[in-house]
Amino acid sequence: MNRPTEPHAALRSLELQVLRRLDGILQGDYEGLIPGHGSELGEARVYRPGDDVRRIDWNVTARTGEPHVRDTIADRELETTVVADLSGSMSFGTALVEKRDLAVAGAAALGYLAQRGGNRIGALLAEGERRRWLPHRSGRRHLQGVLFAMLESDRDAGRADLAAALREASRLARRRGLVIVVSDFLDDPAWVRELRVVARRHDVIAVEIVDPRELELVDVGVVAMADPESGRRRWVDTSSSHLRDRFAEAASQQRAAIAAGIRSVGADHLVLRTDRDWVKDVVRHVSQRRRGRTTGRRP
Repeated sequence: MNRPTEPHAALRSLELQVLRRLDGILQGDYEGLIPGHGSELGEARVYRPGDDVRRIDWNVTARTGEPHVRDTIADRELETTVVADLSGSMSFGTALVEKRDLAVAGAAALGYLAQRGGNRIGALLAEGERRRWLPHRSGRRHLQGVLFAMLESDRDAGRADLAAALREASRLARRRGLVIVVSDFLDDPAWVRELRVVARRHDVIAVEIVDPRELELVDVGVVAMADPESGRRRWVDTSSSHLRDRFAEAASQQRAAIAAGIRSVGADHLVLRTDRDWVKDVVRHVSQRRRGRTTGRRP
């Protein structure tokens, strides 16, 4: 998303990108696109690897001698909750956009898809130590209000407690539905425990925002690096190949730990990078997610 100076112009441009590119590819795929599990019981079918064991129908299993699960009929009205990490680290960006702007784009793409059919959307914005709750409402105007609040959040905010934000979102999102967590997940690993609690009740999509310079350093000599959340500065000699190799290895391990944490709670994992076409990544993920509902596998 190329960010125009005026916030409302940025939102109009973003909406056009989403509606023109996503709708053209995914039109007609409302049911199963970003579904809730639903509350009404459907038909029983044979268990497939990847199915939620909590949906095993023990009566049918005992009767047939083969494990069966009971599908649920997706609710036509889905309540979606966006948990947005807007901490200082999200103001970083060295490629096409800043991570914060990419977070808004990702929330917009999934939000526009989820709001179809009058579905309601709410959001918990974590800006440093401040957390702001936007109650669930339906309609395009409300979704734009959520996106505008994300876009205009404090870019100098310090560290946000993602675990605390997830804990609060779990309390506020009382109705079973979809929770979209948008973050770089660079916070204390305590967020994994809270994400697991959220995933027990809700369908969860974890949207990880990544900048290429968080994965590897380039040789630009001696540079001053600053932590956007603590303000600490340090001079680093990027000409050292040993330092660049150590950085890349540590970054790889960190991202692997994040992916493992998300996978361990049964959430879907969507990675958006500031140096890639985010619309294509969203389309690919949603298509895999839709196929996963028929194969029993998750993206």
